[in-house]
Amino acid sequence: MRPRYVLTALILTMATALSARTVTLDSCRAMALDANRRLLIGKERIKAAGYRHKEAAAAYLPAIDFAGGYTYNQKNISVFDSDRLLPTKTFNAGTGEYVYNLVRNPETGEPVRTGDGQYIPETVALIPKEAMTYDVHNVFFGAVTLTQPVYTGGRIMAMNRIARYAGQLARALHDSEVGEVIYAVDGAYWQVVSLKARQRLAGGYVALLDSLCRNVRAMVAAGVATHSDLLSVEVRLNQAQVDKTKVDNGLTLSRMELARVCGLPVDTVLVTDDEERTGETAYCLTPTVSIPDMESVYSRRQDVRALELQVKIYQQEQRVAMSSMLPNIALTGSYAFSNPNMYDGFSRRFDGAFSVGAVITVPLWHWGGNYNKYRAAKTETVIRRLELDDAKEKIELQVNQAAFRTREAMLAYHTSLVNLDKAVENLRTAQLGFREGTLTTDNVMEAQTAWLKAGSEKIDAEIDMRLCSVYLQKSLGTLNYRTTR
Repeated sequence: MRPRYVLTALILTMATALSARTVTLDSCRAMALDANRRLLIGKERIKAAGYRHKEAAAAYLPAIDFAGGYTYNQKNISVFDSDRLLPTKTFNAGTGEYVYNLVRNPETGEPVRTGDGQYIPETVALIPKEAMTYDVHNVFFGAVTLTQPVYTGGRIMAMNRIARYAGQLARALHDSEVGEVIYAVDGAYWQVVSLKARQRLAGGYVALLDSLCRNVRAMVAAGVATHSDLLSVEVRLNQAQVDKTKVDNGLTLSRMELARVCGLPVDTVLVTDDEERTGETAYCLTPTVSIPDMESVYSRRQDVRALELQVKIYQQEQRVAMSSMLPNIALTGSYAFSNPNMYDGFSRRFDGAFSVGAVITVPLWHWGGNYNKYRAAKTETVIRRLELDDAKEKIELQVNQAAFRTREAMLAYHTSLVNLDKAVENLRTAQLGFREGTLTTDNVMEAQTAWLKAGSEKIDAEIDMRLCSVYLQKSLGTLNYRTTR
């Protein structure tokens, strides 16, 4: 390799190291919880549920509204279609009563009648049509009303409970999503740790083969080994270098995935705090995994809590449906005004008056519509109860599966430690025998392959044990990102 290329590679390596950012598992969880869009949506839903609860609570209080308008009428209003003549009366001192002024027969003194039997008034009062005609071309009107519900069949109380349960449901769904995000972050985090350990393992395997290749090459030159032996080692070395390149690429992609789930740009280089500690035995799970009482598990599981809240919500939906079949009573008060107005004769100015009252609405017959609405809500409640029971059965199975997987992972991890110790000893014996000439290159490469396999199994077992631990805590509802490691 030319010196210029070597310098360029060193510069790129130093730049990457300087831009790298060391993170812990807790910091990754915290970043992911702060940046995850689904959790941000969940927080907004919690806010919306709070606003709906306040909206439902407002239904207990009186509602005050204002309505106003303007109307243009083509014609005026006239009480008469023509002038009117009204008969008059005169006070009779003898009887103490008012009597009509009628035309009387001079001879008999009796009132004169027309051919159709009507009396003929002697004097009349003229009421012109214009006097009873009112200008209503331009009418302005308005009203301020107050409505206070007194009894609504329990609908307002049920709606407030629904709003309260909806807020609790939004929080339960948000907390359940937190567990999913933590599990995804842990998977990405430990994938980086796993691939970093595999990278070191692959590098050690390449170093072993490279050392063996040099030794065999020297033995070929000394005439104590064949060219075929050298070719076998070189082929194995080339394959190991290709495998190491794949691991390097996989590690780069896994760092990108970790950055993505943490809400960072994918080109952010995250170096995990556990990369250099993989293989230490300080991390140890409890030797025995016990399953607590399932009722306590249900009480901690947010998804179960969400289903229980859905049952309560639909129970209140039943109450809302029932209220449509019950009477509704409300008190009302209003102040209405208009221009023109008729409160003191016809006047072209604004004037108004207060009024109070009560309104009762009693449903009588709706062809079964309201009752069927109630039965539909009752059926939905039954469905939610069945879904809750089904979820509890699945959770019980999930908890048992998680416990079995955790036990198996612990056993596999401890077995892998024993196998790795044996593989290391086998490799040491093979290398010693090769140097003494009692073993061939094939024996050494078999020991190296066994060492590589044992190291890979140990890495997989350790990472699987950690993930199984997180999954078990998630199943039990005890996952806490601030304290869980």
